Parts: sequence; structure tokens; C-alpha cells
Amino acid sequence: MPVFEYTAIDAGGKSRKGIIDADSPRVARQKLRANGIYPTHLEESQAPDIGQRPRRWQIQFSFQRVRRAELVSTTRQLATLLVAGLPLVAALSGVLEQVRRTILRRVLSQVRERVNEGMSLAEAMNEHPAVFPSLYAAMIHAGETSGTLELVMERLADFGEQQLALQRKIRSTLAYPTLMLIVGLGVVFFLMTYVIPRVTQIFVDMKQALPLPTTILIRVSTLFQKYWFVMLIVGVLCWLSGRYYCRTPKGKRQYHSLLLRLPIVGGLVQKVAISRITRTLGTLLKNGVPLLSALEIVRNVVDNVILGEALDEARQEISEGASIATPLARGGVFPSTVIQMISVGEQSGNLEDMLFKVAEISESEVESRVAMLTSLMEPVMILALGALVGFVVLAVLLPIFEMSHLVR
Repeated sequence: MPVFEYTAIDAGGKSRKGIIDADSPRVARQKLRANGIYPTHLEESQAPDIGQRPRRWQIQFSFQRVRRAELVSTTRQLATLLVAGLPLVAALSGVLEQVRRTILRRVLSQVRERVNEGMSLAEAMNEHPAVFPSLYAAMIHAGETSGTLELVMERLADFGEQQLALQRKIRSTLAYPTLMLIVGLGVVFFLMTYVIPRVTQIFVDMKQALPLPTTILIRVSTLFQKYWFVMLIVGVLCWLSGRYYCRTPKGKRQYHSLLLRLPIVGGLVQKVAISRITRTLGTLLKNGVPLLSALEIVRNVVDNVILGEALDEARQEISEGASIATPLARGGVFPSTVIQMISVGEQSGNLEDMLFKVAEISESEVESRVAMLTSLMEPVMILALGALVGFVVLAVLLPIFEMSHLVR
């Protein structure tokens, strides 16, 4: 059923905006008037599907896409209404009243209409893969099949909130060092392009031999002052070229392999990926999704190519009758402790609980490692800025000391 955006005036004379579903514009106007709303503008609107739109629509959608926090909040609201005993269509209508973002309202409105027409919730969400991940559709399908949709929605909300909390902790921990880095770079740029040229011009006008630190400072300052725009363009071009190369299959594989091999960052990337893999897999298995189907869904949520290839090989061997831990250990990208815990969980029949345990341990290690890196970054950045300022002061004072000796 089509969805229409409207601008209207209610019985009290106040302006209102919203969306309404109807078979035609005429029916939409009749519905609005029946509710005491008098439309001044009515326009049909389609929910965006990035996979079926031309590139110009993809660019537009990238700025209007549904944020994870919005999706998690909507999932929690829907789970609460379903647990309270509301029918699915009524629960979707209740959630629609709370949603403010236009994109999500359009999508939920169409999902509600598909469900009202007899389609399952999982099938309706599958029509919008850019908004609802495959994890959502698979778990909801399992919940609808087993008759435990409200329980599945609660677990989905818990899963989303845990992932969102971890992401926010990492961002908040890195916010201060990032701010310090930006401010430090700004101070350096200001010194090199404005302050240093005016100070060192005095020494240049004297036409005397200058110490090596002063000569280096003058040349670097001249480079910044005259060619900063060229340096900026070259830096942006290098960044764009690297980003484009990393999107190619070969470049992406090399980049992800390098990430995992980096001394400190590699372990952090690995822990984050393992946390996401194990928590997603455990959530799917807990809700009745078959193992092979769950592994295929997990493969789609893994961003790292190397880890994805290890999961593909493991899925192939498991389909041939192998256990879970053996092919994962053969890949060499999962730590031995993770393999041992998965093996114990598989043998004891508590694989889902063990996967959640692995996820909790990995998330705890990620938080502690990020905190450690942050505590190390702050003094390192302070020392680096101090060394730079010390070099500038030394380069400025050395010629002054030499001039004072000449005067004597």
C-alpha cells in the first residue's frame, strides 16, 4: 500500500506533518479529514532501498540512513509492546507514533501494511535490507516460527544495546586523545605558518651563519607557509587513493591482513571482531536458528576479510560433519583460548552460553585495552608536543645567544 507524506492543519488551526498509508491520494485525504485533519499538501513517498536505487539515490541515502541507535530504540519499544500483549499490527502502529525520523517512519509504515496484508514480519523486513540487517530477519523468522516473537524481540533489543554500549565506550574513551591531537596539529600549523616566519625573518636579515636547528626550522616553516595548500591537496589525494584501493578485493584483503598483524591495534581489532562474531552466533543459536544458517548470517556481519574467509572454511567443513572448534582452530586467526572455550561448550551442550561468555570476556578485554591505549596516548602526545615546542624554542634562542657573544 502506498505511503503519503502530508502537511495539514488540524481542527485547532495548528500545522501538522506526518505520513499516512492509503490506496490512493483521495483515500488518504478522506482518512485525514475523518480524523479532523485537513491536508494542504499530499505527496506519495517510497521507502528508500539502497540496493535498488541508482547511485545518486545511494549518495542521498547515505546522509539519511537509519542510525543504529534509532533501530535499537525502535526494537526495544516494539519488544515492550509485544510483551504487554498487543497484537503485532497494533504494536507497530504504537511504535510508529513514537518515531520522529522520516526515513524510519516510512519503512515502518510499509512494514506494518505488509504485515496487515498477511505477510510475516520477517518477510516484510527483508524488503528493506538497507534498514534491517539479515540478523534481524533471521531471528524474527525463528521467533515467528516458534511462537516466541516477543522473546526474540527482547533479545534483539538486548543484543543491539550491548553492541551500541560497547561502541559508545570506545568512542568516548578515544574522544579526548583525538581532541588533543587536533588541537596540537592546529597549534603546530599556526606556529609554522604565522609565528615562526616573523621571528626567523630577523635572523635572515642579519645575513649571518645560522645554527643547524634554526636553518631546519626556517626551511620547514617556509615549506608550510608557501606550499601548505599543495600539501593539503596531496594528503587528500593520497587518502582518497588509499581508500579506493582498500575497497578493491586485493587491497581490502591486504589492509585487513595488515590490521590483524599490527602490534597493538591488531589485537584490539581481533577482540572486537571475535566479540561481535560470538555474540551474534550465540544470539542466533539461542533463538533456534540452525548452525549453518547462523554461520552464514554471522559471515555477513563480519567486516574483516581474513576472519570472513576463516568462517567460510569452517562453515564448509561443518556442513561435511566436522565440529565447530576444529576448523576454526585450523584457520589460525582465532586465539587458542577462544577455541578451547567453544570446544568445551560444544562437548557439554552449552555452546550458546559459552559463546556469550567468550563475547563478554572479549568485550571486557577491549574496554581495558582501549583504556590502556588512551592512558598511553595522552603522555606520548604531550611529550611529542613538548619536544616540538622545545625544538622551536632552541632554534630561536641559539642565534640570540650567538649574537650576545658577538656583542661582548
